[in-house]
Amino acid sequence: MTPSSVPVFILCGGLGTRIKEETEFRPKPMVPVGDKPIIWHIMRTYSHFGFKKFVLCMGYKSEVIRNYFLNFYSMNSDATVHLVDNSVTYHQINHDCDWEVTLAYTGEKTMTGARIAMAFDRYIGDAGTFAVTYGDGVTDVDLAAELAFHQAHGKTGTVLGVNPPSRFGEFRMDEDRLLAFAEKPEITHAWINGGFFFFNRGFRDYLSHDPALVLEQAPLSKLAADGGLHVYKHPGFWQCMDTQRDREHLTALWEQGKAPWAYSDDK
Repeated sequence: MTPSSVPVFILCGGLGTRIKEETEFRPKPMVPVGDKPIIWHIMRTYSHFGFKKFVLCMGYKSEVIRNYFLNFYSMNSDATVHLVDNSVTYHQINHDCDWEVTLAYTGEKTMTGARIAMAFDRYIGDAGTFAVTYGDGVTDVDLAAELAFHQAHGKTGTVLGVNPPSRFGEFRMDEDRLLAFAEKPEITHAWINGGFFFFNRGFRDYLSHDPALVLEQAPLSKLAADGGLHVYKHPGFWQCMDTQRDREHLTALWEQGKAPWAYSDDK
């Protein structure tokens, strides 16, 4: 199995209510970080490690995502428009995204578990393993290494474990004397769901088309209780875009050329 044979299901259907100022007119995966929507950054990370097949599980304002990818070629190419017959001649292609993108509408208010089940039943094909992630988080994890870890342990699922960033600064003290002040340090003793999963196709048995089915509740809880879920620990960079402050932070990293999730050809 190689990354190019593993389809990546990206959850793109949520309302994004915690960043409402950005999602009133577009779905959260289309909120820009720099000059590109965050979903492009996520897909770019996967493609760096050889993943090329993406299934976008769409819902809220799916037409924005649909229009972006249906027009991706023309919007990233030099072209001549022949007005007499409205034909178009394409010249230089200004991107190197060798991706196969399936646009799968999975309902306006469907929850995450049901979205995956619906898209799985239509588009899994003969793949024995598939990836799942959210449309709002970036990381510098080696996704090919996580896939190899998943294959090696032989269980049904793997979830990326990351250290949560603190919301507040931290005092480091000797009794009442301040030794150091850490501005929002990583909490290195705790691990949380980083949202980059790999599953064998047998995980479908834990899912259903019930629109209320939440991936992070019954499916993953039961899989863990059955001993079928392993954690791939990543102490490096991870950041989700929950708020406007998160978006501004990610954009600043990108525009300053300091984005840990970017690679040399993107910076």
